[in-house]
This record gives sequence, structure tokens and C-alpha cells, in this order.
Amino acid sequence: MLWKLLVKSQPCRLYLFRKMLSATKYRPFLACLTYTTDSQSNRENIRTVEKLYKFSVDIRKIHRSKGWVLLENETFVEEVANILQQLGADETAVASILERCPEAVVCSPTAINTQRELWQLVCKNEEELVKLIEQFPESFFTVKDQENQKLNIQFFQELGLRNVVISRFLTTASSIFHNPVEKNKQMIRILQESYLNLGGSKANMEVWLLKLLSQNPFILLNSSTTIKKTLEFLQEQGFTNFEILQLLSKLKGFLFQLSPKSIQNSISFSKNAFKCTDHDLKQLVLKCPALLYYSVPVLEERIQGLLKEGISMAQIKDTPMVLELTPQIVQYRIRKLKSLGYTVKDGPLANLNGTKKEFEANFGKIQAKKGRPLFNPVAPLNVEE
Repeated sequence: MLWKLLVKSQPCRLYLFRKMLSATKYRPFLACLTYTTDSQSNRENIRTVEKLYKFSVDIRKIHRSKGWVLLENETFVEEVANILQQLGADETAVASILERCPEAVVCSPTAINTQRELWQLVCKNEEELVKLIEQFPESFFTVKDQENQKLNIQFFQELGLRNVVISRFLTTASSIFHNPVEKNKQMIRILQESYLNLGGSKANMEVWLLKLLSQNPFILLNSSTTIKKTLEFLQEQGFTNFEILQLLSKLKGFLFQLSPKSIQNSISFSKNAFKCTDHDLKQLVLKCPALLYYSVPVLEERIQGLLKEGISMAQIKDTPMVLELTPQIVQYRIRKLKSLGYTVKDGPLANLNGTKKEFEANFGKIQAKKGRPLFNPVAPLNVEE
């Protein structure tokens, strides 16, 4: 009991207390404690800490997120900060970048300069590059497979992707650049062959492919086997080649990230939930491809959420796209529509549907219509004398 009280009352002096405990049974417990102790502070690289202070970095934030950086023997704080400043980053920006991505200081200046040259291949100028680093420091300071990154950037440029799209890939889908370039080329060939085999035209193939990649670059992380199995499964379910192309476009290629088993589970659930024939179910899926994409628990939760709001299965069947909305979004939109006296129980769910922008535009129209007078107050009245 005494040792428990000591731990609670003096967390910052655990290293002294550890000496008092000779029994080995206490050591595993103390080793798992995550307090910042005096002994841990003593192990920190004091030069790293002092240099970070020099650039106005809040060390507490690093302690909370990635304290291991401060324990590294070799760091390049000044060199990294100088590179950022050369690019045009001010003192506040440098401090913010190092606080959010402290592992930047363990990257060698040579590797960072190489990364800088790579990213400048797709950035218009250094100002744009600095903005990207400020927004996505972790992506920039992941300095590995740099030769591979360069080959992939060049390949995407040759493919016809715009630099602004490639820069978005670098920041939000950096894993595709760590693929060997030959693997990405192979996946592109498979996508092109699949498109043509499904009846797509050569004239439209490039536009279709670039749009698909822009919407979902992670499609390149799939395997050729997965793509072939998914396409074969959809054909077995009775979808025509043209319909499969529609599904691919609407689902932005996410269809290839699903296994035939998960698609089958979603199809079986929807068929039972809507009590419909295979033909009717196919029409529902073409209206709302998300029925294939969402797992059974997600579909079940969304249907239950709509039913709780007084919406019937018949209404959902007429407007299945409403299943693309989370229960929270549905509740919010229903409240807004109710404020105008509109109830979703009485008619179609079209006014509930759409993206946030589409819903707000539609809501504005309903609101304007609701406030419009029944007659024009400035028009002359024909009154018989």
C-alpha cells in the first residue's frame, strides 16, 4: 500500500523510488509507466532541445506526440529550419512544422534537399511548395524510396495527369509513390484492358482512366487478381459490361477494394431487407452503387436510422441514394426541413438527398417558396365600382 501512495504523490521522482525497490516483481509495473521522469529528461539530447527552443518550438507538444525524437543522438534542427527558411517559410511556419512533425529533425539535409527537388517537379514555385509542407509535413518528411518517387512522378506526368493532381497524390496518397514504378505501370495496363473488355472505347479510355485515378489513386495498391475476381463476380450476378462500367465510375474505383464475399453479403442483405427480386435489386444497385460498397452493419444502421425517423421501406426503395447519408446527417436535414413545415413522411425523399451543397441549395429554394406571397402586393387589383 505504501508504494502505491508514493507513486501517486511523487510521479516526478520515480527514478529515486525505483532504487528503493529491490524485489524484481515491481520492475515490470514501473517500466510501463509513461510519466516524463527526471531520468528520461536526462537522456534527452540537450543540444536538440536548445536548438528547438531557438526556433520557438513548443517542446511540450513534442513530448506529448513524439518524444522519442528528443532522445536521438544525431539531429539536424538548424539545417532543416534553414532549408525551410530558404523556401520562404517564416519563423511561425517553421515552429509549427517542427511541432507537428518533429521527426523532420532526424532527416539528413541531403535527403530533404532531394525531397525538395522531387516536389518542385510538380509545384509551380517555392511558395506553393512551402504551403504544401505546412499542410502536410509528415508526407514531405517521409524521405524514403526517393528514386522510386521520382520515377513514379515522371510516369504520372507522361500518363497525362496534371501536376496539381500529382501534388495531391504526394500529400494524401504518398503510399502509391513507394510502389515500384513497374507495379504502377502494370496496374494501369490492367485497368485499360478491363475498360476495353467491358466495351469502353479507345477514344474515351484516357479520359476515363485519368478521372478514375484522380478520384481514387489508391486503386493502384490493388492486385491484378483482385480486379479480375471482382469483375467476374459482378458478371456472374447478371450485370452487363455497360452496367459494370457505370458502377466503376460511380464508385470511383472503390469497387476493386472489395472482395466478392463482402459484395455478396451486402447484396443478400439488401435483397432480404427490400424483399425484392434479383432484377429489382440490380436496378436498386444501379441507382445506388453504395449498396455494394457499404458493409452489412453500416447498411443495417442506416436503414434503422431512417425507420426511426418515420420513413418507410417503400420510400427508401424509391430513393435508395438516401442510404449514402449517415444517421446524423439524416437527423440534421430532417430537422431543417421540419422548420419549414416539410415532413419527410408525406412524400419522396428527394429533398433529403444529395451532397451538402446540393441539399443547402434545395433547402434555399424551399425556403424562398415558403416565404413567397400568394399574390403580388404591388400589382393593381381589378375592383368593380
